[in-house]
Amino acid sequence: MEGKTVYSAIQPSGNLTIGNYVGSIRNWLTMQDEYDCYYAMANMHAITVRQEPSELRRRTLELAALYIACGIDPEKCTLYVQSQVPQHAELAWVLNTVTYVGEMERMTQFKDKSQKHADNINMGLMDYPVLMAADILLYQADFVPVGQDQTQHVEITRDIAIRFNNRFGETFTVPKALILKQGAKIASLQEPTKKMSKSDENPNASVYLTDDKDTILRKFKRAVTDSGNEIRFAPEEKAGVSNLLTIYAAFTGKTMEEAEREFSGKGYGEFKLAVGEAVADKLAPVQAEQARILKDKAYLSGVLSSGAERAFKTARKTLSKVYRKVGFYQGE
Repeated sequence: MEGKTVYSAIQPSGNLTIGNYVGSIRNWLTMQDEYDCYYAMANMHAITVRQEPSELRRRTLELAALYIACGIDPEKCTLYVQSQVPQHAELAWVLNTVTYVGEMERMTQFKDKSQKHADNINMGLMDYPVLMAADILLYQADFVPVGQDQTQHVEITRDIAIRFNNRFGETFTVPKALILKQGAKIASLQEPTKKMSKSDENPNASVYLTDDKDTILRKFKRAVTDSGNEIRFAPEEKAGVSNLLTIYAAFTGKTMEEAEREFSGKGYGEFKLAVGEAVADKLAPVQAEQARILKDKAYLSGVLSSGAERAFKTARKTLSKVYRKVGFYQGE
């Protein structure tokens, strides 16, 4: 859609999984040809949970290199690091004044993370959705690509934007959730009724985009299936086998019917090995390209500086408008 803007960001914390690749990054590749896209490394969000500073810096660059290796084109979209555009934090402060404490306390992510990090329930953790609203509204985004389970953050962003517009006059585009086509919802290899997560404590549950071939094959060999021996797509009764078929179809481009036919009459051992091989073969060129980009520090730094500069210009325009609306003095 010409002239429409998309905003999306991923935290540089933890390793991205094949679920992130299939569910998010591959969709981004399509979008960069259809929309004006802003893609960020959300390192400001990452520090709501304790991070090792040197590791956070390293992961930020690795994530940027990974985006590009996967096919995100910095010439077609704005690729930048969130903390390099100070307007994110500045707008979040203003939006805090039109956001209610009760709204933040009800957010699912706040409840979940408060349980997981009971020793560090900080204000950033609670205020996370307001910063996310600032991220989106700064660029007057029309759409925010999310999975079905992430619409709550877009809803609160819409509420904040509408409330601000009602109080101060039309200022923000009210964004819509762009529900991603869930052609492939990738589940945990160890608990196939749960989504694959980059923060899973079981190292065999998730396949990371940076895993080498031996590691990938080992994880698939250990994948949970069921007590039967039939390879067919039946998520309710055969969650593990269905998940492996989903992964195979996503990484080979085959339909589910083609995948089922291919493994008809074959054993689980052979099936798991074939899925692992398909994933490893697809990731090998991405990993090689990421390594090459990371070695070219001047190129990567240039891409991120240029992206931050483009993002800064758009963000400054929006923030200046907001400051004028709320009555902040900005000089004559």
